[in-house]
Amino acid sequence: MPVPQRLTILHTNDIHSHFEMMSPLAAVIAAQKAVAGEEPLLLLDVGDHMDRAAVETEGTMGQANIDVMNLTGYDAVTIGNNEGLTFSPEILSAIFTGLQCPVVCCNFVESSTGEPPSWMKRHAILEKDGLRIGVTGATAAFTAFYSLLGWDALDPETALREQCLLLAPQVDVLIILSHLGLPADQLLAERLDGVHAILGGHTHHLLEEPLMINGTAVCGAGKFGRYVGRLVFERSGDEAGFKLITGECIPIDPTLSEVSIGPAVDVHLKHAQEVLRETVAITDRELPINLQGESPFGNLLAQAVRRFTGSSLSLVNTGQLLGSLPAGEITSGMLHALCPSPINSCVVKLAGRDIRTALEQSLTEEFRNKAIYGYGFRGHQLGSLAVDGMKILYDPLKMPYDSGIAFFVEGELLDDNREYNVGTLDMFTFGAGYETIMNGKDALFLLPHFLRDLLQMELQRPGSLDECVITRWESNFP
Repeated sequence: MPVPQRLTILHTNDIHSHFEMMSPLAAVIAAQKAVAGEEPLLLLDVGDHMDRAAVETEGTMGQANIDVMNLTGYDAVTIGNNEGLTFSPEILSAIFTGLQCPVVCCNFVESSTGEPPSWMKRHAILEKDGLRIGVTGATAAFTAFYSLLGWDALDPETALREQCLLLAPQVDVLIILSHLGLPADQLLAERLDGVHAILGGHTHHLLEEPLMINGTAVCGAGKFGRYVGRLVFERSGDEAGFKLITGECIPIDPTLSEVSIGPAVDVHLKHAQEVLRETVAITDRELPINLQGESPFGNLLAQAVRRFTGSSLSLVNTGQLLGSLPAGEITSGMLHALCPSPINSCVVKLAGRDIRTALEQSLTEEFRNKAIYGYGFRGHQLGSLAVDGMKILYDPLKMPYDSGIAFFVEGELLDDNREYNVGTLDMFTFGAGYETIMNGKDALFLLPHFLRDLLQMELQRPGSLDECVITRWESNFP
């Protein structure tokens, strides 16, 4: 009898610059390649390998990630929102041009040309031992955000259907790299024919065994490099096509190491730390942070957002700040460590009643201590609301939501029925944290500057340190 043909697919997703797991992950991948021996094997990544919360990524603008991917031996990757939205087009081109495998994504094009950038393909056909494997990909279509960076994010299903119809007649196995999330992947499996596997990410789902939908294996390998997904397809001599015979997620032992990855990461870390030692400001006082109430560092962030957005008032959560700002030399690395989230400011038109509700909620422990996951947030808890352009008089002996609180904007009582231009954070527009801010209209997102960039600008503005100690929340209600 003829020997069956086998193809092994290894896949990772949402590593988010967890460099401590990259060497152990590479060790397991190397072991799997050894097990496969002479049989064909592909290693694929489904996006969000990069995360600028990590020093290595921030200080090298992603080059550390690219080098690790090259050393690990990926055959194709797609991008996630952490690549597409947190780096400028110029930086993306500079780093991905050095990746030694194709970047595939069919719903991501330049606004000016309608075509993918030079470093990206809509699909790739990879040949392994006479087998032809078609790989295409799609990333979450944050259309409004991408348009500000010069990209068009197309409808993923439409774009994928076109690529699948093109690829299916040409290949033995068809794979989709989907940085769209599990619900989208399940719909795609129902609606697209001829797809052998959808390798998923974005929602950080861990599927220990693939979901089989319409003959398609829907997969996900969790997050942070804790697992590597493994699929084995087989075709017998008397069969027309490949069938899945094994699907699993292999847990990664963090004590393992691969000989080349660890030293490479160490070199990039040292370089990144050197870059981030640049002094960006010098302060004459410490700025404390208080996640349970008002504090100078929280006020400074609110000032930074209000000035940058040019708005009447600003609302920011103090949980964005992970510690107090010390006196003396302030480096870019210190601001990165204290404010690591890749979050942008925005301007919304928000009704007074929604502002009032959010501020009243800020007086409750329930909201201040709320844990927030995703939305770009890299802090631990929501924290209180810091404001600029407002004065709030309240009686701390009364419960929130009663009549013992008054709000003033530019010297006038807050009008529940009036719309105000409010500088705030993009994560609130997704309904995270203080939900009433999501009711804001005509959101204008200000990319690509992160909150730490705004803090740097505010620290360099004369008088900003004196202003941030001025009380906004006045507790001696008459």
